[in-house]
Amino acid sequence: MENFIEEAVRIASENGQKIITRYPPEPNGYAHIGHAKAFSISAGVTAAYNGYTNLRFDDTNPAKESMHYVDNLIKDIKWLGLPFKQVLFASDYYEKLYEFAVHLINKGLAYVDDQTADEISEGRGTLETPGKNSPYRERTIAENLDLFKRMRAGKFTDGAKVLRAKIDMSAPNMNMRDPVIYRIARVPHYRTGDDWLIYPMYDFAHPLSDYIEHISHSLCSLEFEDHRPIYNWFIEKCAGAIPDLPKIFPKQYEFSRLNIDRFVMSKRWLKRFVDEGLVDGWDDPRMPTISGMRRRGYTPESIREFVKSTGVSKNSMCVPISALEFYVRTSLDAIATRVHVVSNPIKVVITNYEGDGETLEIQNNPHDEGAGKHKISFSREVYIDGDDFSDNPPPKYKRLVVGGTVRLRGAYIIKCNKNCGTHLECEYIKESKSGSDTSGIKPAGVIHFVDAKTAVRGKIREFEPLLIEGTALNEENINKNTMRVIDCVCETYLKDSKLDEKYQFVRKGFYVLDEKADGELLFNKTVGLKEGF
Repeated sequence: MENFIEEAVRIASENGQKIITRYPPEPNGYAHIGHAKAFSISAGVTAAYNGYTNLRFDDTNPAKESMHYVDNLIKDIKWLGLPFKQVLFASDYYEKLYEFAVHLINKGLAYVDDQTADEISEGRGTLETPGKNSPYRERTIAENLDLFKRMRAGKFTDGAKVLRAKIDMSAPNMNMRDPVIYRIARVPHYRTGDDWLIYPMYDFAHPLSDYIEHISHSLCSLEFEDHRPIYNWFIEKCAGAIPDLPKIFPKQYEFSRLNIDRFVMSKRWLKRFVDEGLVDGWDDPRMPTISGMRRRGYTPESIREFVKSTGVSKNSMCVPISALEFYVRTSLDAIATRVHVVSNPIKVVITNYEGDGETLEIQNNPHDEGAGKHKISFSREVYIDGDDFSDNPPPKYKRLVVGGTVRLRGAYIIKCNKNCGTHLECEYIKESKSGSDTSGIKPAGVIHFVDAKTAVRGKIREFEPLLIEGTALNEENINKNTMRVIDCVCETYLKDSKLDEKYQFVRKGFYVLDEKADGELLFNKTVGLKEGF
């Protein structure tokens, strides 16, 4: 069943309109998973009707924007597998936007205001009371043209004057109460340098950039619903100001933004976490940014499938983390190589094992016969996981205890005879080798191991969400304990692993290699093994 956006696009296409959308990020930070949903919606409707999508950076606030953010946003969108036809910038249109502003002045629909920002804000009134006209609202067209030209030439200080649209100071929609459309700012732009001393406001530049690019459907989140009247107003009043622009105007449609339990979906708050050192950067694996998720081990397919599952509507909802983790786990289960890694290791000495050891094989992925197998070593001394032995086991404990037996995965059954404090003394059952067991012994359970002779040292980072609960953004809800580091030992196969390779640590979860340093491997835990949601 098609949603309301798909229906609108289908009708437009049936009426002969070319379907063109855009991804319009501001390059003032990294894209997060909420942007991935918005971008996916735009990509989906254009793909369905043989249209295309532009990647356009709405870069009208040079104090907060940089080419670093541009480059990373392009990288993230390509990694997600979301197509776009071309990379564009609102700053490409600065001259045209200036012409549009002059056009509004000539039509008596814009004026230069000398009031301070506080005076303008106070004059706009409230939702209950109408605003008041600026004392400069009735300046002549000639005076406004002269002042605006002098603003561009740098004849006034920052904040001394602004250009405002002349609409209606008593409009019920606050966005229509003579919004500011240009301000003076002596800030170098990362693309245009010092060429401009005045910059357009977002609500002015955004719709007109859509218009210039022949965008058919402007898809955005629900917080821009109140901005739709001003979006339409600027396009309608500027239409015809520049030859060869489209006769059909773009139409804005809003959908509810993505909210995930305990996720921060505010770029302003994410920047604060970066600036205050609560995380190690925009690509920290704890961040809900696309870069952070990539570094944590998420796959682009899992993110695309997850955001698709949340649907398109105008109803706000909060999705549980388990829903996202379901798609991540499903994606990784099909591709991750199974390996042995033990955390908080306990040494096991197999007292009756003789010889230098032996080589065994384990399957790389049970869902993919073509993935093959790899070799693991086994010898007199092995490590087992700290959670796999107990002197005081709880009821129905199916791991190793003194006097009990377990199978070492892919190897032999062992019996624990003594806890020596520094290690466990065990014996193995020679006839119990996996694949050819004739011992007749039924062990309590199966645990994994790492050969002590060939073990590779490593560390595991496990993460918690940035919020304690819900989605409330306040000081009390910030989680200050979001990462713990655990020592581990890994089977020798992992010593040649490469960054970003995906693994399932058997019986533990899915992990990705993040760093190699000083002979140790550092893995990020992506998601646990829990099934379903």
